[in-house]
Amino acid sequence: MRRAMMVGSLGIAAVLLLSGCSAPDQLAIDYGSGGNKNYVAGDGSILEIPPANRKDPIVFKGVTDAGSDVSSGDYLGNALVVNFWAGYCAPCRAEAPELEKLSVKWADRGAAFLGVNTYDEPAQSQAFARKYGVSYPSVIDVHSGTVQLAFAGTVAPSALPTTIVLDSSGRVAARILGQIESASILDAIIKRVVEGDAK
Repeated sequence: MRRAMMVGSLGIAAVLLLSGCSAPDQLAIDYGSGGNKNYVAGDGSILEIPPANRKDPIVFKGVTDAGSDVSSGDYLGNALVVNFWAGYCAPCRAEAPELEKLSVKWADRGAAFLGVNTYDEPAQSQAFARKYGVSYPSVIDVHSGTVQLAFAGTVAPSALPTTIVLDSSGRVAARILGQIESASILDAIIKRVVEGDAK
C-alpha cells in the first residue's frame, strides 16, 4: 500500500514537472506596455527584477557536454540567458528552436546563451542539440548540481524548463518559469536587460 502511494505521488510530481508553464503572447504585450508590473502570472510566471533590487552576482563553474570548462566569469560584460532543461522534458524540446533563434539574434548584440542540463549525460545532451539545432553550449549539471546550487536563495529554478537572465554584472535580472511558447516574450526581456546595462 505504502509503495503504491509513493509511486502515485512520484507520478503526480513527474506530471507537474513535465507539464511546464506556458505563456500567451499577451505577456509580450504586457511587457511592452511598461508600468510598475514586475511579475506577470498566467499559466507560468515571469519575474523581472529592477537593477536597484538585484542581489549579488551569481558565480558558477561547470563542464559542458563537449568537455569544455565554463564559468560565470566567461560571460561578464554581456547579459547571459541561462536555460535549465533536460531531454525528457517535452516543454524543453518544444522551446529549444525558439531559444536557438534568439541566441543567434543576440549573439553580437550583448547577450549570450548557456544551457544547463539537469538530467542527461553528455552524449544525450549533444544528441538533443543536434536534433533541435541548438548551437550554444550546455553545462552537464546532473551529478554535481553546482550550477543549480549557485542560484539557490535567489530565484532558483523550481521546474523544467526555467530560463534566467543575468545582467552584464552577473546578477539575476529576470526569470521565466516554464516553457517559452513565444520568442517575443524572452526577446523583450533580453532587450530590457541589455538596454539597462548600456545606461
